[in-house]
Amino acid sequence: MASRDPRWVLRDRPSVALIAGLVLAGLCALASFSFDLFNGDPVYFFIALALALAPVPVLLAAVLALDRMEPEPRSNLIFAFAWGAGVAVLVAGLVNSFNLVYIENTARLGYDTARNIAATFGAPVVEETMKGLVLLGLLRFRRTELDGPTDGIIYAGMVGLGFAMSENVSYYVAALHDTGAQGLAVTVVLRGILSPFAHPLFTSMIGVAVAYAAQRQGSVRVFVIAAGWIGAMLLHGIWNGFASYVGLGGLVVAYLLLMAVLIVLIWIVFRDRTRIVGLIHTYLPAYRATGLVTPYDVYMLSSLPGRRQARRWARANGGKPGLRAMSDYQLAATELGLLHERARRGVIDERTFNEEQGALLRCMAAARAAFPASRQAPGGNVPPGHLPPPPFPPESGPRPPSPPGPYPLPG
Repeated sequence: MASRDPRWVLRDRPSVALIAGLVLAGLCALASFSFDLFNGDPVYFFIALALALAPVPVLLAAVLALDRMEPEPRSNLIFAFAWGAGVAVLVAGLVNSFNLVYIENTARLGYDTARNIAATFGAPVVEETMKGLVLLGLLRFRRTELDGPTDGIIYAGMVGLGFAMSENVSYYVAALHDTGAQGLAVTVVLRGILSPFAHPLFTSMIGVAVAYAAQRQGSVRVFVIAAGWIGAMLLHGIWNGFASYVGLGGLVVAYLLLMAVLIVLIWIVFRDRTRIVGLIHTYLPAYRATGLVTPYDVYMLSSLPGRRQARRWARANGGKPGLRAMSDYQLAATELGLLHERARRGVIDERTFNEEQGALLRCMAAARAAFPASRQAPGGNVPPGHLPPPPFPPESGPRPPSPPGPYPLPG
């Protein structure tokens, strides 16, 4: 392992499987868009596409703002968004269309009645299942990325935003075709302004459940995931049902329900940040003997303002390389605390622990060695305790004392 780049442990490198998945998602997105492009006025499609894309940067920034303590790999986030915008939308759209035709013809109901039934009882099952599959994929193939409920919420938010963006294109095209500019304006307000986070909120029920299961062993995980899945479908069904059957008043009630869910999820994120800070305080001080962790580092890593201040200092004194080094150090140090917690819960074995621990220590050593050489921070923003010590090569340097946790340091 000595010759291997230790940054592999930070897991931000695209794989062949990931690239293949992105290609598949892109093809599905093109297929989905083609229905709207060729089944109506192309001008309507491009207007709808522009309106659907316009709020995406703001919405993505809002979701990613929750992901600052332990940022997820960008490649995983891109894949989750692409899955929602491509595979999930295409399959759900086809299945929902077949369901609508089946209900309309079998029950001999009018189109509006059949559509309301399909939207309330069919679409939530189909759409949440298609969005939730990417979370199950993460649990199966990238389980170590799910370190807590925040990660589940972030990935659910990404797949939900991708799904909503592509779905809005179809809704906006239909509104332009059926009711013109006035109907489009109403649809944009309802879907793009008042409820842009509806799909992310629905799927967050699955995200929290999958993240919980990722940190546990045993059959209880199946029941937790099932409960999250049912919760997502119920929340989605309530939203669609109130909008379909009760009208504006029902939409207000459903909207208030979504706001309550949003508040609860934000509370969960802040609780999870407190948990991660606790892990940093519990596990990192044991590494002080290596010179890789100082008391100020623990203080700096314990708050988002402290982390931002350290990155500003690194950029001001070392440019982009200094900023990259500080960002790597912060991520590796946080991952080290989470690694010990995964070991404590029995999620990983001793060999994996030793391998990842050694790689994280080498990442931290390389990052500190690349910190700006200046011994004085501008305006005293960064105490001397955060200055880089000599590099620490795990193969030959001093060994830290055994930190809390079930596994020893690599031999």
